[in-house]
Amino acid sequence: MTPPTEPGTDRDLLRHTLATLAYRAEKALRDVPPDFASFRPAPDIRTPLEILEHLGDLMEWGERMAHGEYKWAPVAAGDWDAASDRFLSALRAFDEAVQASAFDPYSAGTIFQGPIADALTHVGQISLLRGMHGSPVRPESYARAEISTGRLGRDQSSTRKEFDGDASRRHK
Repeated sequence: MTPPTEPGTDRDLLRHTLATLAYRAEKALRDVPPDFASFRPAPDIRTPLEILEHLGDLMEWGERMAHGEYKWAPVAAGDWDAASDRFLSALRAFDEAVQASAFDPYSAGTIFQGPIADALTHVGQISLLRGMHGSPVRPESYARAEISTGRLGRDQSSTRKEFDGDASRRHK
């Protein structure tokens, strides 16, 4: 596999980060058990569906920031499939906005530290909740994953560098 080229600009790095988010999110969102969306391991913890709806909100906020507008507008999607579709559609629109952005008045760094960093955290939460629910996401060497800028939907690479268990717990 040829490694991806190093991003040369803030725009390139943001777009690669959005593609990375898409790759990781697609893995966490696919093949969930029917009752996973409403799983709540403790009273004050968001359900996976609530987190996924928030991911859609973040992507739409990021798109608006890339267009120079700072507007938060949460939306309830209703069910897992609708929320997944909304998130992925908003992710694509966000990427298109980053492509065209003048980063004024919001810099690439501000856009990263707000909606993108938050979204990476929430994809991790969904993955953690899947493990708690009994439907874990398989571990993978993400540094070796085939992630391509502009690939933002469910059509992620089928070439995976997955493994069994948790390599971080292996001792030599």
